[in-house]
Amino acid sequence: MSNEFLLAGSVVLIFGAVLLGYKFFGRSGLYCMSAVMTILANIEVILLIDAFSMEQTLGNVLFAATFLITDILSECEGKAKANKAVWIGVFSSLFFLLLSQSWLIYTPSVNDYAYESIKNVFSNTPRMIISSLVVYVVSQLFDVWLYHKWWSFTEKRFGDKRKYLWLRNNGSTLISQILNTLLFTLLAFWGTYDAKTLISIFLSSYVIFIVTSLLDTPVVYFARRIHDKKIAE
Repeated sequence: MSNEFLLAGSVVLIFGAVLLGYKFFGRSGLYCMSAVMTILANIEVILLIDAFSMEQTLGNVLFAATFLITDILSECEGKAKANKAVWIGVFSSLFFLLLSQSWLIYTPSVNDYAYESIKNVFSNTPRMIISSLVVYVVSQLFDVWLYHKWWSFTEKRFGDKRKYLWLRNNGSTLISQILNTLLFTLLAFWGTYDAKTLISIFLSSYVIFIVTSLLDTPVVYFARRIHDKKIAE
């Protein structure tokens, strides 16, 4: 099965899970998804693959989904709830970092077969998670702030609070993702890969974020419809 097909499938699976989480569990579902996705993204980002004629890390779709979550919360629940999701992601990542590093302190049994594999994976995660936390806080809080700035602009310009959701969604995410991609590439991979690979990772990651940002716009519209239906009921 090709990497391209798997990546496309992951977009459907992850974005669909976000929407279902909101439909069945409201903002609590999105808070849970935010915690899970920040943890999984920091594990997945260790893997480097080739897809769509680009060398790229995994984890980009999961990271993009965290921006989708804050955009849904900004649109449907308010700025404070969106910022809360950011801090939930930070808390869950810190807890996971401490717990996963404690696994490496144990002395394995002579019959153990998994320790070396666990060590190979999680010995690399501290830099990833610390880099991700710094970038996550900066870029996500900036995204939430920019989302509401765009919202204020469109409401004042066009006199309608609900119109131009696509503009505030993409206008905030595409700009904040530049900051997110640049900072994470430098903090997480500087010294690990050469300059050519770093540039490739940055460009491929941002291209993916452009695509996922455009693809997540219908999801935000569906989420708003779910919210409106709940209010009406």
